Amino acid sequence: MHLAYPVVLAALLFSVGVYGVLARRNAVLVLMSVELMLNAVNLDLVAFDAWLRDSLHAGQALTLFTITVAAAEIGLGLAIVLLLFRARGTADIDRATALGDPAEPLATEEASAGAEALKGQAAA
Repeated sequence: MHLAYPVVLAALLFSVGVYGVLARRNAVLVLMSVELMLNAVNLDLVAFDAWLRDSLHAGQALTLFTITVAAAEIGLGLAIVLLLFRARGTADIDRATALGDPAEPLATEEASAGAEALKGQAAA
């Protein structure tokens, strides 16, 4: 088997993953895109391990570590997304920028309200 086939497939998978990370707004879809990118790296590691005929099988060992890291990342990522969805009611990444309590107003709203109160006091 030629080395070009798995490398091209891995490049396509990685490209789809990068597009998913950059274009998607939903946090779950972004996590799935990161998994695609990690699987593309795993495919490359195993393909180069087979192509180089490594006696230690370092590519396969690194693939096992990558799979372990990916499983931990998905577990923590989904827990964070679930907490975000419970608190905010959406898994939209653009709405998850404020880290404070969603019931409290933002600091800019408080500052503008305070500035308006000072203007009203100065005019009186």
